[in-house]
Amino acid sequence: MSQKVVVIYSGGMDSFTVLNKALEQGHEVSALSFNYGQRHVRELDVAAKVCEALNIAHKIVDITAINTLLAGSSLTDDIEIPEGHYEESSMKSTVVPNRNMILLSLAIGYAVSEGANAVYYGAHSGDHAIYPDCRPEFVRQMNVVSQLANYEPVEVVAPYLDVDKNAILADGLRMELNYADTWTCYNGRDKACGKCGACVERLEAFAANGVTDPLPYEA
Repeated sequence: MSQKVVVIYSGGMDSFTVLNKALEQGHEVSALSFNYGQRHVRELDVAAKVCEALNIAHKIVDITAINTLLAGSSLTDDIEIPEGHYEESSMKSTVVPNRNMILLSLAIGYAVSEGANAVYYGAHSGDHAIYPDCRPEFVRQMNVVSQLANYEPVEVVAPYLDVDKNAILADGLRMELNYADTWTCYNGRDKACGKCGACVERLEAFAANGVTDPLPYEA
């Protein structure tokens, strides 16, 4: 059934696929992006261009002030970005404290104000090992709270919660999506580094699907 939904859209390949999944399902989509003080805004720039091309309502919200409260993440602090796979304990430095609970809360409030029925976001099984706020138990409980927090219940939907990035990419390729319209690398240089956890997982997904990543890489 078609409904009005809010998609938390970072500009990365997961949220890009989620955005297009919601469109494919026939929903009226509003995209919501956040500047939370991440190291660069490459993803946000890409997100804005995609939404303009798709003629989708899009808000980019500046919440950088929260970084006076949240510390210790290599994505927001002056801490070196680790290289390697998400299964390595070093990747825990990329956890931003309580990030998804904060972003989902804001998106749920926006959904209520817009009369939307659901909030979509891109949690998937490849993130479960490192990010507690991408795990099924977190998503389920956030959905319970979201149904109770307002007079208007809003469903929290993570369409790829039980699959990995390989499967997400496979679904996107089925939808004939152009992943040149995404940015995944934790570094904001001209080319993706090819070494951070985000790049490693992305490249593995493209290799598993037997296709070449359209983004240029340093390595």
